[in-house]
Amino acid sequence: MKVLALDSLQQVGIDVFIKEGIEVDVKGKMTPEELAAVISNYDAVVVRGATKATAATFENATRVKVIGRAGSGTDNIDKVAATKKGIVVMNTPGGNTVTTGEHAVALMMALARQIPQATASMKAGKWEKNKFMGTELTDKVLGIVGLGAIGKVVAERAVGLKMVVVAYDPYVSKEDAGRLGVEMAPLDELYRRADFITFHTPLTPETKGMVNAASLAKMKDGVCIINCARGALVNEADLLAALQSGKVKGAALDVFSTEPPPPDMPLLAHPKLVLTPHLGAATTEAQEKVAVLIAEQICDFLKKGTIRNSVNFPSVSGELLPILKPFLLLGERLGAFHGQLLRVPVKELKVEYHGEVGKLATDPVTISVLKGLLQYQTEEVNLVNARMVAEERGIKVGESKMSKSEPYASLLRVVAVTEEKEFSVAGTVFAGSPKIVQIDAFPIDADLTGGILMLQNQDVPGVVGRVGTFLGEKGVNIAGLNLGRKQAGGTAVALINVDNVIPDNVLAQLSKLPNITAANYLVF
Repeated sequence: MKVLALDSLQQVGIDVFIKEGIEVDVKGKMTPEELAAVISNYDAVVVRGATKATAATFENATRVKVIGRAGSGTDNIDKVAATKKGIVVMNTPGGNTVTTGEHAVALMMALARQIPQATASMKAGKWEKNKFMGTELTDKVLGIVGLGAIGKVVAERAVGLKMVVVAYDPYVSKEDAGRLGVEMAPLDELYRRADFITFHTPLTPETKGMVNAASLAKMKDGVCIINCARGALVNEADLLAALQSGKVKGAALDVFSTEPPPPDMPLLAHPKLVLTPHLGAATTEAQEKVAVLIAEQICDFLKKGTIRNSVNFPSVSGELLPILKPFLLLGERLGAFHGQLLRVPVKELKVEYHGEVGKLATDPVTISVLKGLLQYQTEEVNLVNARMVAEERGIKVGESKMSKSEPYASLLRVVAVTEEKEFSVAGTVFAGSPKIVQIDAFPIDADLTGGILMLQNQDVPGVVGRVGTFLGEKGVNIAGLNLGRKQAGGTAVALINVDNVIPDNVLAQLSKLPNITAANYLVF
């Protein structure tokens, strides 16, 4: 067996392969074309962040079985292309957690004491002792947006610095935060109270550009902002305007919407901005840790067939996968149904298997449900670490199996329990495709694919017509319409498959139509 290790993988990782008797070719960064020319000479490839494995890279990949990323992000690997070729994509989630959290704290301290600016002044031969007046961190309020693994690292260190820590994360309970000494608060309240705000959220349609003119206006005058998460969380033009006006006292950025940012970018020149070139994971300890982890994972896969930390492949035997695959997809989409609708933490998730599906190895399906649910809370969840992420978030997961599933040969029901209520969806597989057949007690029959408009409404004449006319006026084409009700004249639900994305403003207008009680746009 032979492995290609790229991007100057640390020697400790190379040593793992050598110890296992696996031949290693060590190279630096390769272009996608260079990698495509040699990839079929290897059983596995290891990359860090520099080499990009594009679709063209995998086009003629006949021998390679696994590509591993020494780190958490896999944006430099075309996962769809790898999956089509049957190539497992692995990463090392959590390997950079501590070092990224520590970097955010370091940037906060640099902002508070203007250390980079004072250093530049000294190196210019100046002694401007009175110019760089600092700010104590003790008793200041730190707002943490996103209390996942990295956010918790920041919180623990900030509490040790005697700061008041306030966090916003709709998927973390007050009890879990309280154990860290952290107060949970609505986002607007956090903006209003915090002296420093650090962002540790995944990049989703909801979080993209969340630091903008509107949100900056809600923040305390003289706030300091830190971003070590994703560059696109920040509208950089709006941040510059806030720095120029003095609304924002200072900002520290490790990530940017375009990396590297253009040298003439106006924001970069602002004197109150502290910058680092995406160094969140750049410590010797972190890089050595992820090098060893990815090498161990690849060795286990090549020698034992064990799959760990795969972002595109479940831990299922080759013989069972064709049978289980439709139910894996069904489970993930039922979980995604919950994930897109629920705005409060899930305390418990119950996965029920009815009929023939209960005779299969159901654990991978349960994991798929968790992945579907949690993918709207964190970018790092995959089919292997979904249970771990659920455990970290305090979600109790239970399975049950029933022999009958009338009138279906197999039925999968997912029940989410929050502090407020229980909510369930059920589905089956028909002709290899996932279908939803029940929402709470409402019977329904709809394909779980593409964009779906979900409505709750009073079951009275004219509702469907008004909705259809409204969507037509907005240029939204209806691909399918499915209705469900328990009794005539009561509450009803509708799932409308649509060919167009429904913007938030259109959704808001739709929810105000007569007899419509709720409107949500879901994507599968």
